[in-house]
Formats: sequence, structure tokens, C-alpha cells
Amino acid sequence: MGDARNDVAGERKAQKLPIEGKRNILITSALPYVNNVPHLGNIIGCVLSADVFARYCRLRGYNAIYMCGTDEYGTATETKAMEENCTPKEICDKYHAIHKEVYDWFNISFDNFGRTSTPQQTEVCQAIFKKLLENNWLTENTMQQLYCDTCKRFLADRLVEGICPNEGCDYKSARGDQCEKCSRLLNPTELKDPRCKVCQKTPRIRDTNHLFLELPLLKDKLEEYINKMSVAGSWSQNAIHATYAWLKEGLKSRCITRDLKWGVPVPHENFSDKVFYVWFDAPIGYVSITSCYTPEWEKWWKNPENVELYQFMGKDNVPFHTVMFPSTLLGTGENWTLMKTISVTEYLNYEAGKFSKSKGIGVFGNDAKDTNIPVEVWRYYLLNNRPEVSDTLFTWTDLQAKLNSELLSNLGNFINRVLSFIAKPPGQGYGSIIPEPSDADPDPLKHEPTKKLVGSIVEYVEQYVEAMEKVKLKQGLKTAMSISGEGNAYLQESQFWKLYKEDQPSCSLVIRTSAGLVYLLACLLEPFMPSFSLEVLKQLNLPPEVPFSLEKGDIDRASRPWEILPAGHKIGTPEPLFKELKDEEVEFFREKFAGSQADRIVRAEAEAEKIAEQLKKTKVSVRALFVTDSSGKRQRPTKSANEAKSKATAEPEISVTRLDIRVGLITSAKKHPDADSLYVEEIDVGEGQPRTVVSGLVKYIPLEEMQQRKVCVLCNLKPATMRGIKSQAMVLAASSSDHTKVELVEPPQSARVGERVTFPGIDGEPDDVLNPKKKVWETVQVDLNTNSELVACYKDVPFTTSAGICRVSSISSGSIR
Repeated sequence: MGDARNDVAGERKAQKLPIEGKRNILITSALPYVNNVPHLGNIIGCVLSADVFARYCRLRGYNAIYMCGTDEYGTATETKAMEENCTPKEICDKYHAIHKEVYDWFNISFDNFGRTSTPQQTEVCQAIFKKLLENNWLTENTMQQLYCDTCKRFLADRLVEGICPNEGCDYKSARGDQCEKCSRLLNPTELKDPRCKVCQKTPRIRDTNHLFLELPLLKDKLEEYINKMSVAGSWSQNAIHATYAWLKEGLKSRCITRDLKWGVPVPHENFSDKVFYVWFDAPIGYVSITSCYTPEWEKWWKNPENVELYQFMGKDNVPFHTVMFPSTLLGTGENWTLMKTISVTEYLNYEAGKFSKSKGIGVFGNDAKDTNIPVEVWRYYLLNNRPEVSDTLFTWTDLQAKLNSELLSNLGNFINRVLSFIAKPPGQGYGSIIPEPSDADPDPLKHEPTKKLVGSIVEYVEQYVEAMEKVKLKQGLKTAMSISGEGNAYLQESQFWKLYKEDQPSCSLVIRTSAGLVYLLACLLEPFMPSFSLEVLKQLNLPPEVPFSLEKGDIDRASRPWEILPAGHKIGTPEPLFKELKDEEVEFFREKFAGSQADRIVRAEAEAEKIAEQLKKTKVSVRALFVTDSSGKRQRPTKSANEAKSKATAEPEISVTRLDIRVGLITSAKKHPDADSLYVEEIDVGEGQPRTVVSGLVKYIPLEEMQQRKVCVLCNLKPATMRGIKSQAMVLAASSSDHTKVELVEPPQSARVGERVTFPGIDGEPDDVLNPKKKVWETVQVDLNTNSELVACYKDVPFTTSAGICRVSSISSGSIR
């Protein structure tokens, strides 16, 4: 059973073996290459997607294991080792640790996170090779390759540089496999003026013998497997397309050896100086990593009758998993567990271009951690944006929108409203106790709002399970989040705060049902955001040792949500689950992660030099502040009145007068076209032209009450774009302590449109635009409130107009924002 506590990446658990009569699922994700830090595109493309499915399988009670590790052999590792002036093993040790740390932070629940540079890899790889040799699926052939007489070795593609042969390109540093400038794929022998990347000498063409896997001879076995399994396993369309494109082009013999030192040695007397090609040995890594997990690995890998193999990867890896790897296993003649289902992602692009490991462009795994944006937000965003059928785009504003409107305003708001109300003291709430049912309680299936809710919830849970079984992860997440939307609508429709005073039995039913939904949401979202689910468990005061479950009996409970949490159970302390991501933070991140990692290092070094220079100047000025008196002691000279005045002018005191709050008239209000929780208003603030303002008030104030209404408007905030519409001011509203109620701050009806709201006894001019870095609004806002007489105040001073003071309808001791 899956449980976020135990599913920390890399932790060793009791070894699981297939169980007769149970559904046994073996999950792998493409082995990340070890020569760099993984970026967000790599993470969603393989390890995170596989993790969600593995967690879901555990919730369903399936016997599932998730195998992954770093792919460590091949040219790229040797090249990176040369760049960093160390051995390939040292490179692998360094980057394996970096990868593991990134995946630990992302809460990836591997059963084993291993590596391919192990004795087990050599053993399994060589055993498969010997079977292929015995069965006559391998041939020898001669190739022409560049040889460096100075380095005394054949040069791998990436160890050759030269002039691109493509007419009109002539890029002088084209690599032997591809020109970075024109993107043409190359063979090293095509380069003009080739040179060895290590010693810069000119290599020569020389014959070299290699071993080839005869894919054309295995074609019939392979096609039979593909035709059967692509249907039985519901392969994703991009996987089917890429696979049949290879078949249509005609299978060719594939070279499986290389003239390298770093790799699995070829156990053949004529090829003892060679190693296996990384694309021959890398998929075998899934098997060897499982053999490191359990000596009885064959019960997983040679047991197709009882084990289903699910594999996750990016689209560039498809042919190696649907053609090369199955052909290799089929050629052994042994009873291998072949892949049943392949889940393939397209590319996640970054802002205006592509993520690139080689160029260091984009947000990398360690960057995500350094932003201090919680891991559950990153997981949610990447999975919500998972490129399942086409490339998708990572942008900072999209991350902000999804956090603020979906996680904070929808999911977090629902859970916090429910738990905060339960936690209120008796007389206002339930004293933190799930209310007991009574004979007076309405029948849940006859109580119209509850009956309607349950119908929707049951349907959504069925859709969720169906989507997850088909590995449609994005759809599964969207469906789970719809349940949160249903919960919010249920709270609004039932108006539980009124029921508490007018109809306690009905309120008790609504609250028990809503609390059950909170638990259900934590359960359904555990595969996507395990840290979020753990926090909900804590706030519900449920022990983390009791794992969530989506086995049949547990799923059936969704039709009786009022029974999910036991009546009389005492909950924990409710706290906000998500924090708003502000515009200035988004702008900071966009600037920080612009360009390549190399650009960022240059910027950081320049910034460090600038700070060091400022510090030097500061030390000089500090020394200048002191004079020596007649006794030899240092004393600080007194400031002149002009100096003190100058400083005061430079940075005025932070108080409410720096806010430009005016009387405004809403001339029109409508729903935001792209956001369910937002209104778009046109507000006259006395400037001739109205200002466009976006407000998150849909859940609290009906649209008809937003028309032709006078309001208090903060006019000097920096404009902010909200779901595609620029908001040029902010309407001030008061919210109750549990955030269940929000009301507009209203000036008197006879107040003049455009006049400034003042605070008697406090004088000062407003800033033209509030500087976000100075935190003026944030500092003042904590002192804006409503008093027991429903008057809007700054500290104890009322919001005042020429026609009188500003008020709210019913919220006393509320916070104004």
C-alpha cells in the first residue's frame, strides 16, 4: 500500500516479489543520463510520471515496484569526464548523488534507484549477448571511423569537431554527430577539416570491426509482439506513431559495440577491446537494477504470465523501447516479461525556447528547490501541464496562475473553510469535533444539496479510476480537482454558516459530508502531491501510519462521504495549505532563470563583485563617520539638521497615507472569461477614463450586487496581469477570520467619486506607485481592519470621506485587503 511517509526516493524497503492471484505491476522510467543535473522536462518526462502511476497502483492494492537509476556508460560520460578533468567513475559518482538528491526532494517513490555501472549490469548484459550470439542473431561487419594517432584510439562521434559540410552553414565547431548551428545530423567522416576534441590533431579514417544485431531477421517476432501488445496495453498514440514509422522505413542492422573504454566489456575474443553501445546496454539497466533490488529478479523479469511491465519516457526514447529492447529480449529465446504499456510525453518547453541540458537552459531540479516554492506546487504544475499529446510550455506566469487560482483559491480554500469552521469554539463551530449525527438529521439521500453532491462525486471517482488505469495522469488530476470545485459549490449552496444558526441538524450533515470530502481529496491527490496529503492528514489528526487506500471497499465510501470520518473524532489545527505567489516574485524568478546556466553564473559573479565594491565603499564611509577626540577616543560626529531632513525626505515613514485610496463607482462588472473565481470591473475613480480591475469575489458577492456600486479603491498598486487581463487597481474588502465571508468596504452613498479617503490626524502624500520591494502595502495592510461597530479603520482611525466614514455590512474584527 502506498504511503507518502515511506515512499521517499532511495529508501530501501522490504523486497517485494510477485504474488500469485494479485495484480503484479513492474514500473520503469527511462534511466536519466548521468552527465548533468535533470531539468523539469526530464523530470515530468519520466521519473515523476512513473511515480504518480506507482503511487496510484499502491493505493489500489496492486503489488507494484518502481525501478529506475542513472544511465552511466557511453561517450557522453567520457566527454564530461574530460571536461571536468576526472575519471568517468568520478563523474558518475558525482552526478548519481546529484540526481538522487533532486528526486528525493521531488518525493519520487522508487523501490530502488540504482545505476548501470555495476557488476550486475555486466553480468546481465553479457548473458543476454551470449544468448543472441548462440541464436545467430549477431553479425560482424567493418565500418570506417576516425582514428587519432596521437591519442591512439578511435574517436566517438562527440570526440570529433570540424567544419559543418552543410552548404551555407560552415559552422567551425560542428560535432561528429550533429551541427549545433544548423541542427543537421552528421557522421564524423562527413566533417570538413576534422580534429580530435582532446588533442586538436587531425584524425584519419580507418577500418574497424563491430558487431551488429540483425533486426531485419527478428522482424516477424517483433511485429507480432507490437501488433498484439500495442492494443492490449493501450499504447499512447505518439508511441504507436514513432514505432510504426521505424517499421515502415524498414528495419536495419544496428551496431551494438563501440570503440570506448567506459562501458560493459564485450565477452568475445575478437572484440575484447570494445564495449557495448549505450543504447544496447541502457534498457538492460532496468533488469540489472532490479537484480540489485532482489536476487530473485527473474520472478519479475521472466514471468510474463503474472507480471505487467509499464514503461515511462519522453518521445525521443520510444524506438529503443518498442523496437530495440524487445528485439534484444525476443532474440534470446527466453520467456521475458515484455513491455505491456508505454506512456510517452512530448516536450516541455521553457518560456520562449527549449529546455536544454547541454546549453543549461531552463529550470533544473536543484533550481526548483532553491525557489522555496513547495514541492507539492512543482509536482502539481508539472503534472497539470504534462505534455501527453503535444509539446507544452512552462512559463512563470502560468505557474503563478495555477498556484493562486487552482491550489490556493479552489483546493486550499475548500479544505481550510471546512476545517476552520469545525475548529471554531462551540457556539460558533464544533470545538474541533466532527459532529455526531442525531435523529433530527435529514436523510443524506433526501437532502437535496447532499444528494446532488454525491451523484457528482461518485461519477468523478469512477472517471478518476478509469483515467488512472489508462495512465491518463493529467485527466486523473483534473478530475480529482473537480471534486474540490464541487465541494466549494456545496458549501456555498448550503450556506452552512446560516444553517449553523437556523438548522443545526442540516449543518451537522453538511459539515460531516464536507470533512469526508477533505479526506477523499487527500486520498485521490496523494499520487500527485504526497506532501500535501500528509499535511491534510496532520490537520485531520489522523495517524500517518494508516495509509490511504483506493481498493474497492474504500472507493465505495465515496457514495457516503458523511461516514468517511468517524463522528466524535477530534481534528488537528487547521492552517493554510498554500501561499500566494506574487507578481514581484514571478518577475524575480523570470529574471533569475533567464538565459543559460553559464549566463547565470556570469551574472551572479558580476553581482558579487558589485556587492563587494559597495561593501568597500560602505567601510570607507563608516570609517569617515568617526572622529578622534582629544583623548584619542573615536566618536561619531553629530548629523546636521539638513542631513537628517534629507534622509527623511529620501524614505518617508511607512503609514497609510502612502496609499492612494479613492472613492470609486463600479460602472460595469462581469465574470472573467478565463477564470471562474474572478470578476472584471470597470471602475470610475475620477480620472475621466475608468480603470479595469480584476477581483477574486465571485464566490462571495453575487454579480448583480457588483453593479453601480460605490467602493473604496486602492489606486497606486503596481498593475498586475491576472489570467490575461491587466488589473489597474484593487477593490478593498473585509474578510472574516475564517475567510468564509467577504464584504466590500463601502463609502457613504453621497461620497464624491474620485475623492481621496483620508485618516484624521495622519497627514501625508501618497506614492505615485507603491514600490513592491519596499513592502509598503504589506506593512500597512496588517493594520487595516473593521471594528465592533463595523467601521473600516487603519489601526483605530476610520476610513473617512467628505460625506462621512466607510463601513462594511456585518463583519466585525475583519481583516481588510
